[in-house]
Amino acid sequence: MTTEQKQQHATPAPAADPARGRIRLAVSGTYGVGKTTTAEALSIATGIPRTHALTSREILADLIPGKTVQELSADELILLGLRRLEERVHNEAAVPSFISDGSVVHEWVYGEARMRVGVNPGADAVVRGVKAVAGLPVKRFYQRYMDAYGVVVKQRAKRLYDAYVHLPVEFDMVDDGHRPVSERFRRLSDDLLVEALEELGIPYHVVGGTVEERLRRVLEIHRLPVVVPVADAVEQAVERVGAATAVLDAHARRMAAERDRSLRRRIRYALRY
Repeated sequence: MTTEQKQQHATPAPAADPARGRIRLAVSGTYGVGKTTTAEALSIATGIPRTHALTSREILADLIPGKTVQELSADELILLGLRRLEERVHNEAAVPSFISDGSVVHEWVYGEARMRVGVNPGADAVVRGVKAVAGLPVKRFYQRYMDAYGVVVKQRAKRLYDAYVHLPVEFDMVDDGHRPVSERFRRLSDDLLVEALEELGIPYHVVGGTVEERLRRVLEIHRLPVVVPVADAVEQAVERVGAATAVLDAHARRMAAERDRSLRRRIRYALRY
């Protein structure tokens, strides 16, 4: 589905509800489309708290230290997804109004996409090939698990979110060697996210362009209050998110430099579906 087609299918979105004095807005989009920067800028501009889960790399440092996302088995990926879901549920329940960086549906979409593309889509060809074979005996179980997981998060999303803003894929990922997914995975995830929104019937609107263009459009669609000028909010968001990303990227480079890259090690991880 093209961006124009998605926009044509978008359900009219509600404004913030003055009677309830709240809006629960989720910023949707696949890996690397700028969700965090857009959600942070919206939060700064409106004064509405941003809720989120820690990134996969942040969680791994505590949950499964010493591994990258590319090296995780299916069991470990499920553990990672559940931990992120736990964080989202906790953080979204803590405030009456929020701008959610992603949503409870996202971890299910990423898991579903991995079932179709490969459990480690950002890994090299050797690891992907071995995992495809190693996973055959258990793939049916994991698919049933993802189906059940999808039912749970979709029901919660219908109860929780007032509306979605969906950011389409408009540019390729940064090719720095540390990304845990592939372009095929990103495009498939984008399609699955939009399909989920259509299925749920939650009002949503596809918003593209620069961060500032996105911000102005979302403020217009939802008639949100503005407490910080848009340009200032974008500048602050870019600075904050950039600083946090730089720390994670530096950590990823250190891990890569220290890691044994032998074929034996890669195959050992690949065999652990």
